[in-house]
Amino acid sequence: MERVTLAAVMTGVCAALSSACGGGTSATASPPPAVSTAPSQLATATPSATTTSPAPAKPQGFSAQISPIPSRSTLKYSWHAGCPVGIGDLRLIKMTYWGMDKKPHNGEMVVNADSAKKIVKVFHTLYDERYPIRRMELVDKYKGSDFDSIEADNTSAFNCRNATGASSWSQHAYGHAVDVNTCENPYVHANGHVEHPRCVKYADRTRRDPGVIHPGDKVVKAFASIGWGWGGDWGGPWDYQHFSANGH
Repeated sequence: MERVTLAAVMTGVCAALSSACGGGTSATASPPPAVSTAPSQLATATPSATTTSPAPAKPQGFSAQISPIPSRSTLKYSWHAGCPVGIGDLRLIKMTYWGMDKKPHNGEMVVNADSAKKIVKVFHTLYDERYPIRRMELVDKYKGSDFDSIEADNTSAFNCRNATGASSWSQHAYGHAVDVNTCENPYVHANGHVEHPRCVKYADRTRRDPGVIHPGDKVVKAFASIGWGWGGDWGGPWDYQHFSANGH
């Protein structure tokens, strides 16, 4: 009984695996089982991938565009009839600056056409140096008010106005001056007075807060490279925010 059972089993095995058992092919023979390609089985044969974190994105590079003033409304408050320079002699610069938040931003500035490329060079250098700027807007956003622009800690250039405490034109009226981080770098009268209460602490020029300008630093050197002087060298009053083509 045991032999018969074993023979029957062997016969069934040989029928299924005729080539292995030396038998001929059979019309009823079953095909060999298909190889599974299920993901679970393939995963065992494939080495696990190494997970890597993506590289942090690099900050955008500096860019600048110089163009004629688009319209009279662009300088609605900062230019008027009788100004020492015409609108056609001014240029609008749209450029990148490095913010106090350590991120790139896009700003605007109006300068004299003969200084536009030089100013782009300066701010390109400052961007590469990661010198932080609070904001860069046309003074027209403040209706031409130099006081309000300073209160906002705004970096700006052209504004058809008189020099502080004088009856003559400021270099800003020609588009030949730039004020940088106006709160961190205030105008300090000869007696030490600062007009803007929240900026008074910056009369102490030993401070190392972001945006504060010091003698011989990267900002002073950048403007000096285009031949512009710094108001911080005046010796009383001191205009620490001010850079101009003639040094005044």
